[in-house]
Amino acid sequence: MKNKSNSNEDYKPTIRCPVETTINIIGGKYKSLILWKLMTTKTLRYSQLSKEIPSATPKMLTQQLRELETSGLIHRRVFPVVPPKVEYSLTDFGKSIKPVLKAMYKWGNHCLDSQGLEVNCSMVELID
Repeated sequence: MKNKSNSNEDYKPTIRCPVETTINIIGGKYKSLILWKLMTTKTLRYSQLSKEIPSATPKMLTQQLRELETSGLIHRRVFPVVPPKVEYSLTDFGKSIKPVLKAMYKWGNHCLDSQGLEVNCSMVELID
């Protein structure tokens, strides 16, 4: 029997691409919106995030929050009260994505402007 770990046929080099890494971390449907909201509000409870991003189903919002937490971009703080109180905030690592989000906002604004459309969402431009 052939040992696959020693086979040159099965060897695939690990490729580490910065753009792919960024997209993998913040590329979820609502991840950028969650990060943006936390950039402008510092700390938000789950119910507040749900109101801020009404198109996200509870299941999807929870999934995106968990993925951001696993990636180390947000911190989840659970308070031992009934009913449960959970707050989300950015980690220092999460705060480091600010220039990327600002560039996305600027580029998206340019795209809308070039089509003669105005911004009509709750996002406000991030200020340093």
